[in-house]
Parts: sequence; C-alpha cells; structure tokens
Amino acid sequence: MTEPRDPTVTDATSAAGGALVPPAAAASSPGATTAAPGAARAAEEGEVTDQVSLGRRLRQPRTILSIAIPLLLLVLAARLFLNIDVQQVVTAVTEANKWLLLAAFAVFYLGFPLRGLRWSMILGGTGVHVGVKDSTEIIYLSWLVNCLVPAKLGDVYRAYLLKINAPVSFSKTLGTVFIERILDLFAIATMGLAAGFWSFRNGLPPEMQFVVALGVGTIVILAGLLFTLRNFGRQILERLPLPHRVVELYDRFEEGVFQGVGRRHLPGLIVVTALIWGTEGMRLYLVVQALGFPDVNLGISGAFFVAFVGSLLTAVPLSPAGLGIVDAGMGAVLVLAYGVPPTEAATIVIVDRVISVFSIIVIGSILYVFSGKRKGLGLSAPIDVPTLAS
Repeated sequence: MTEPRDPTVTDATSAAGGALVPPAAAASSPGATTAAPGAARAAEEGEVTDQVSLGRRLRQPRTILSIAIPLLLLVLAARLFLNIDVQQVVTAVTEANKWLLLAAFAVFYLGFPLRGLRWSMILGGTGVHVGVKDSTEIIYLSWLVNCLVPAKLGDVYRAYLLKINAPVSFSKTLGTVFIERILDLFAIATMGLAAGFWSFRNGLPPEMQFVVALGVGTIVILAGLLFTLRNFGRQILERLPLPHRVVELYDRFEEGVFQGVGRRHLPGLIVVTALIWGTEGMRLYLVVQALGFPDVNLGISGAFFVAFVGSLLTAVPLSPAGLGIVDAGMGAVLVLAYGVPPTEAATIVIVDRVISVFSIIVIGSILYVFSGKRKGLGLSAPIDVPTLAS
C-alpha cells in the first residue's frame, strides 16, 4: 500500500549517500527536512523511553517477581516432585566434554550475525540501510533485555535503539521486528514438525499430539494474521474511533512488515532463517553429546524437536526468556517423549539454558556498558556514536 512519504528516513538517508546517520547529523545535512514538530517528536520519544527504560524495569516488583517465582517453582518441582539428584547434575556437568560444550557455544553465537544479516536485509527492503555489524549489536542488546525483563520488551527496545541511533521511523522499524518474529515462528513450527515426524516416524506418542497440534495451529494463525493485516488492517482501524495519528503509525508499521519481505527478498530470508534455527537445534544436540549420557538417544532430529519446542514456548511473555515455562516444557518432552530420566533431563536443560540465556546476561551486560550505541538518553542527548553505515 502507498503511505505518506517519511522525510525523516528519505531525506536523511539520501543526504548521507545511503548511510544512516544520527538524527542531529541528518538535520544539519543539505536538503534535510523535519518529519514532525519538535514537541510531537519529544512526546513520542518520551513514550518510548518510558516503555523501554531498562533500569526502571529491573527495579519494578513485577520484574523481580517474574524472575523469582519461576526459579522458586523450578527448585521446588526438582526437589519435591521429580527427585532430581543435584550432586549427579554437578558431576555430569564437570565431567562433560568441554570441547563439545565450546562447540555448542560457538554454534549458538554463530546465529547472531545471521540474525543481524536477516534484519539488515529486511530493513533494506524498506529503504533503510544498516550494516550487519550494527544490526547484530542492536539485536544482541535487545536479547539482553529479553533475558532480564518479561513481556518481550527487548523487541520494542530493539526498534527504539535503532530509532535513537539513526533517523528512522520507530513504528516502521517495529514492523520489521514483527515480521522477523513471524518468520521465526513459521520456521519453528515447520522445522519442528518436520523434526518431530522424523524423530517419531515409528509412531507419534500421545503426549506429543498436543505439541504437533500446537505447531499446526501456529502456522494457520500466523497465516491468517498476515492475511488480515495485509488486506483489512487499515480498514479495521479506520472504522474504530481512533485518532488519525494512530492510523498513520499503523501505515508505517505495515510498511515495515510487508516491504521488507517482498518477493525479491523472501527466498534469501527463508534460507537465512533456516540457518538461524539450524544453529538452535545443533546447540542442543552438541550439549547432549557433550554430556554423554549412555541412556539418552535423541539423535539430531530429537534434539531439533526439543529445541524448537523450547523456542516456541519463549513466545509466552510471562517471564524473562521464558524462565520456568521453557525449562519445564523442554524437560517434559525429554522425559515423556524420549524416556530421559528426570536428572539427566534437568542437566541437559540447565546446560543448554546456561549457554542460551546466562551467557547473554553476562556478555550482554559487558556489551551494554562498553557499546558506543546510544541506549536510552533520548534524541536531545549529545551525539557520540559512529555512523551506521550500510
């Protein structure tokens, strides 16, 4: 669909010769124009800042409880119901193959430049050119937020980071994040179903029928959502008693959703997305191989299936990084579908989550401190970041 021209993006980008530059620099470039009055821009900036302020969110009781309660429930379940042998867990971890654990770590982190490449491709489809290095760094910082606070706030924070580091529309950028998540869910559902059918090719256990139904339902719901957005989204909003500003923001959001995945870009995006989720499955497979439990025989297809079940559960935004929900879901699949003893299942889940969550908290916190990106000072703060070049 055609929307009103967004001069914040178009003029600033052309003035920089195709590069994204900080907003103040764009304003001083020849031919640059102002997209909105300063008061409106400041108001929008203030709204976004209130939503994504990391320090404020970490101090909120709701955030603290969202971390503490799942951890407490996991410990109680492990000790009272599952009879997990903590000493056996510690022994299995200390005796694990360190080279295979390092390989699992490396494979997992290979996924981040792939994610940066994919987001750069999607942004490029909307006319916004950001280098892979910059997009990867912003994605990693957003994952840090998702590992610390609930409600998937990191996805909003990612769009906000790009907004305050480059002259782009926040709502359009949020649309690119949204369609990226849609691609992820499609990949998780389709690849997970394929891995599950191959893993259970001799017969699908009754316990897994719900998981398969969930995967099929996810694909159907996502397809229906995209169809509705593309064909009826604006018409629905226009029929509601909403300010015209809301419709304008939706137009930019829809542009971010659909322009970035046009026919020219879609094949490449599908390949990169498949590679990204291949790293997720291989991480868990390498963790299982590193622990070397003699009575655990997942195979690659089983590891992919369990990993995709865990990834699908992260979409439930009740706790940071799906804490508690993902762990319980992965453990249940390991125990019920593959007959893994509870202690071994707990060990696999713990090691996998240390790599995929705890390492992000540690490394991401260091990156947050030393990153040159502006991370929430607002558009009126001094510009002290390098140009985001394509």
